[in-house]
Amino acid sequence: MILRSLSFTTLAVLFSLIFIGGYVSASGVGLTCPDWPLCPQGFLPHEDFIIEYIHRSVAATTGLLVMATAAFVLKSKDAPRGMKIASLIATGAVIGQIALGAVVIVERLHSLLVTAHLGLGLVLFSMVLMTVVYSHRMPAKIAPRFKGLGLYS
Repeated sequence: MILRSLSFTTLAVLFSLIFIGGYVSASGVGLTCPDWPLCPQGFLPHEDFIIEYIHRSVAATTGLLVMATAAFVLKSKDAPRGMKIASLIATGAVIGQIALGAVVIVERLHSLLVTAHLGLGLVLFSMVLMTVVYSHRMPAKIAPRFKGLGLYS
């Protein structure tokens, strides 16, 4: 089922993003790229900005994946109400994360904003995790041509 794969991929990329974000914060390279949304050289990463550039690129990918997952969840007739709510909260959280990430850069890593960014990231992770759990509880649809072959139990 595509929803299981998509939601798990979203969770894995999001986990990677949180890991990279922790590295950016702990290593003190959060302001190596002082402009937002792009670094001074635009889309092409410069070696001075590579870690922050990777963080922003993975964040953009994560945002797209969260929104795509929510679209599939909302379109699915089999998705339970809780799954739809979790995916909508995740979508709101990812939009908030993008906005808050921009404010963190503009405000030069104010500690309260960095903490709020981490907290909202944890909410986002929790909602995507709930979406993954719900997707694994959904009944797997079996293609009619495989039913009689004994491939599924």
